[in-house]
Amino acid sequence: MRELGLILLILATLEVVASHGDQPLSAIAVQKATFFLNHQAYIKVSPTVLGLKGQNEDWVIVEFSSPHPSVDDWIGVFSPSDFSASSCPAPADNPWVTPPLLCSAPIKYQYANYSTPKYKETGKGTLKLQLINQRSDFSFALFSGEEITQLKVDAQMTVTWTSGYGIGEAVPFVEWGPKGGPLLHSPAGILTFDRNGMCGEPARTVGWRDPGFIHTGFLKELWPNTLYTYKLGHILSDGTFVWSREYKFRASPYPGQNSLQRVVIFGDMGKAEVDGSNEYNDFQHGSLNTTKQLIRDLNNIDLIFLIGDICYANGYLSQWDQFTAQVEPIASAVPFMIASGNHERDWPGSGSFYENKDSGGECGVLSETMFYAPTENRAKFWYSTDYGMFRFCVADMEHDWREGTEQFKFIEHCLASVDRQKQPWLIFLAHRVLGYSSASFYADAGSFGEPMGRESLQKLWQKYKVDIAIYGHAHHYERTCPIYQNICTNKEKQHYTGPMNGTIHVVAGGGGAGLANFTTLNTKWSFFKDYDYGFVKLTAFDHSNLLFEYKKSSDGKVYDSFTISRDFRDILACTVDNCPSTTLAS
Repeated sequence: MRELGLILLILATLEVVASHGDQPLSAIAVQKATFFLNHQAYIKVSPTVLGLKGQNEDWVIVEFSSPHPSVDDWIGVFSPSDFSASSCPAPADNPWVTPPLLCSAPIKYQYANYSTPKYKETGKGTLKLQLINQRSDFSFALFSGEEITQLKVDAQMTVTWTSGYGIGEAVPFVEWGPKGGPLLHSPAGILTFDRNGMCGEPARTVGWRDPGFIHTGFLKELWPNTLYTYKLGHILSDGTFVWSREYKFRASPYPGQNSLQRVVIFGDMGKAEVDGSNEYNDFQHGSLNTTKQLIRDLNNIDLIFLIGDICYANGYLSQWDQFTAQVEPIASAVPFMIASGNHERDWPGSGSFYENKDSGGECGVLSETMFYAPTENRAKFWYSTDYGMFRFCVADMEHDWREGTEQFKFIEHCLASVDRQKQPWLIFLAHRVLGYSSASFYADAGSFGEPMGRESLQKLWQKYKVDIAIYGHAHHYERTCPIYQNICTNKEKQHYTGPMNGTIHVVAGGGGAGLANFTTLNTKWSFFKDYDYGFVKLTAFDHSNLLFEYKKSSDGKVYDSFTISRDFRDILACTVDNCPSTTLAS
């Protein structure tokens, strides 16, 4: 490992995404860093105070100089600013924790020559970086072979759903009401967690960062389809108020309401740095295009589901702040629902069905605390939700779903209890592919889907006539025929009329994380495959007509689609294994 010096600095962003090649963090042990002062080295940052206009993100220009520049010099961003190696806890054996053993992982990093190609010759460079409100001060470090100079900048706090105000410091609330109408005040709760709430490394050690306080306010008795405005507020101990900017949303339609309803669904999103800097687990650059397309089409979206593998922080908690800042323009305007995935939940000995370390020690605490869902118990992240003519049954595949389990009973109740006359569109959502997939990692195992997935659940999908089942986990797009027990029940590909006699299974795992290969084997039930980033959109025009579209994140255009047109009597019609057996009356 190299011994390195540090230059502590500030942060900001560029408008291109690029990779420099090797991961620079892999060769650094901060405990062995040597600190030198050299008067020829300097750092200048502007502006020095951020968020003066109440915004949750801001740009800074970083100017720097080193008397001994190298192509390997890079700048790391830290928050809080103190990341002294003297307090590093000794790590246990963990594949997620690799050198450097930083006591506070950098939020992101960028090479010093990223926007100054002649940095090695001149020793001078600049970076434009973006800073989001992370409830604390920031410092930047230029890792090079020699000297250190430092500059610390205080972030000016603005209030979002996550704040720095704990119990006794401020009272959180939401001010809201119909646009142009009288305003109400609703109290908000305060939740947080500490390092001991994490299940393992790196979340307990190098990846730990204080999450602040998570507030949830409940806005009740909304008029369907009405436009509301809201602001987030805190009453401080001296009686003064702190406010966010004003947001707006449209209330959900009444269950069964016959109106235009548009729902976007995808999985495996993650986050990326718009300034081109890097971060741990840096393989979700496609998420930027997905985010841009959703923002661009936001006026034509009513509801969004991100069905697992949300952030890919994998135990580096600062990345949750980065993710929520990235999706805030979306999640503040339309309902943003999630499902639990392996990178949120899985950890040995924590009750997860899969005994792996994919969550990096988070074991579900971050996602279950930061995102509210209508679950009976957030530690069991399965739930049902109604939106107009839709019923969504959201499963938690990181807990046992097999017949006889608590979750299996929930799934059957969710599917059985819907009134299909009022809510004809029945959708099953889960992270892992319980249905059918041509992903190479499933095909290599010979399962073409999650092992034990279809065995328990396909009789429920068939019995209750689930229209579409949508999954993530495999990072691409795929659509099957209507299928039951490995047999296509309808050979039509684009325009379905009357009973489909089976369920269409869709993999929509192209939200942003690195793409996954398809098998070369011919899967006859697979109608459409795409090795690219994208999302699906369901549009219910009325109780009889549904449009399904797959759109690419790169351009927002439709690359696959089908329609379903039917009457209520078609849902009632009997097909294989979905009507009770009958006998002749005596």
